[in-house]
Amino acid sequence: MNYSIEPNNTIPAYIQLYNYFVQDIVAGIYPLNSRLPSKRIIAEETGVSVITVEHTMNLLCDEGYIETKQRSGCFVIYREADFQGIPEPGQTELKLPHSQTHSISEFPYSVLAKTMRRVLLDYGDDILIKSPNHGCRELRTEICAYLGRSRGIQVSPSQVIIGSGAEYLYGMIAQLFGAGSTFGLEKPSYEKIRKVYESMGINCDMLTLSPEGILPSELARTRASVLHVTPFNSYPSGITIGISQKREYLNWAKKRGAVIVEDNYDSELTVSSKPESSLFSMAEGVDVIYMNTFSKTLSPSIRISFMVLPRRLLADFRQKLGFYACTVSAFEQYTLAQFLSGGWYEKHLSRMRKHYRQKRDAVIAALRQSPLSPHAAIAEEDAGLHFLLRLDGAPPDDVLRRAAEERGIRLAMLSDYYQSPREAPQHVLVVNYTGIDTEKLPTALARLAELWPS
Repeated sequence: MNYSIEPNNTIPAYIQLYNYFVQDIVAGIYPLNSRLPSKRIIAEETGVSVITVEHTMNLLCDEGYIETKQRSGCFVIYREADFQGIPEPGQTELKLPHSQTHSISEFPYSVLAKTMRRVLLDYGDDILIKSPNHGCRELRTEICAYLGRSRGIQVSPSQVIIGSGAEYLYGMIAQLFGAGSTFGLEKPSYEKIRKVYESMGINCDMLTLSPEGILPSELARTRASVLHVTPFNSYPSGITIGISQKREYLNWAKKRGAVIVEDNYDSELTVSSKPESSLFSMAEGVDVIYMNTFSKTLSPSIRISFMVLPRRLLADFRQKLGFYACTVSAFEQYTLAQFLSGGWYEKHLSRMRKHYRQKRDAVIAALRQSPLSPHAAIAEEDAGLHFLLRLDGAPPDDVLRRAAEERGIRLAMLSDYYQSPREAPQHVLVVNYTGIDTEKLPTALARLAELWPS
């Protein structure tokens, strides 16, 4: 392993290490199903700490390059067919993997460093003390204040549960309602939601989405007792539902005595408008669990997510899951609490929204000025950090994908997110514009346009 980590580089050590591993995984040096060296060996050979290596491994897991097997290590799960990855020399890129590609240059390093030093001074030995089961009260209090300002959600800290990532919280929700329960999920949706639930013994009923939300006929037929929805920028469809559809979901839940899980993972970085009222804030006589994460807005390596429980479910949650220890360190929680209380988080969001708005506008302008434009229509461009690109007259998705790869372009298709190929829409690309190299994009689009007869 010949990885040279530069300690004085502006790019953090864990990102430098991440870039090395991505390059070697994509190049086949670490092929599919191969085991990466242990964290201890990586740390010794690169001169970084084991904690730094752990941050790198977490990011590789989040991006879908590796998976961790308990007591076995980290194994490569990267498949070229599933990823755009790192382009070969001379290649161009049109799409990156699902996980949001953060702009390193926009990350508030200096503010975060100052906040960390302040936490060390203010809390001293308290950072070494185990966090309360549901998270430090300081962070839960600041989350409540932020939700009140940004979402009109008025709750107490006792209703907030802190966890290390959304998948951890999905698992807790599954255990709360128990194996054998039926959950209604959007179709299409982020595949990991279904996989986590099914691994916990949950029956998942996939409910077809229309541009307005889940079809009324689907809500009528399902026997689900829990409805898991992403009202804002559902991935990969990009659909955002309006107030009337939110009322439809709430009326359905009230009649059924069902619970709604409101997964708002991408709502903070809307680039065009302020998100509408949340289901949680609109709920009257309906139990809604609100979920969000800081991993999407700050960094995938900052594994802090939270959910807000309705008061009626608190006693049941404490009885069934109150013994669980919080999976986020007290130091990280205190740091984020001060980052929120000082107003730095909202300032960061404002900068990121501007940054991504400019990026989106540049990508869309390139698309509309390209030779591909007569054959392409953009959908959901005002949603979150991705949009759909519908192609007219294109060959079947598998043919289109191979032809594009021959021209140095890797595509992500909407059909990839459907379990049944017969139900999958064809000729629709999922474009995560945050990771696109805008300098290479015109060339990529011109090459893609070659697939259409002149």
